[in-house]
Amino acid sequence: MDEQREPIEDGHDDASDAQKLDGIVEQVRGDLAMSAVDDVRSMIRDRLRDAGLPDSERDVDVVAARVDPSPKAG
Repeated sequence: MDEQREPIEDGHDDASDAQKLDGIVEQVRGDLAMSAVDDVRSMIRDRLRDAGLPDSERDVDVVAARVDPSPKAG
């Protein structure tokens, strides 16, 4: 694991869970727009973990639905 080599900025962990989720949704949307995603569900799960948020299948489903809110044909 990499070590912290630079100072941590004040306020780095001040975001609410809702703000963190909003940020994850925007990050994933941006990555999808650049076609930089092989496995969107894995990316979402990793981002949730990195943010210290729950990462169950349901949590990933919720974020995935916010990233792409269009209804799926079934």
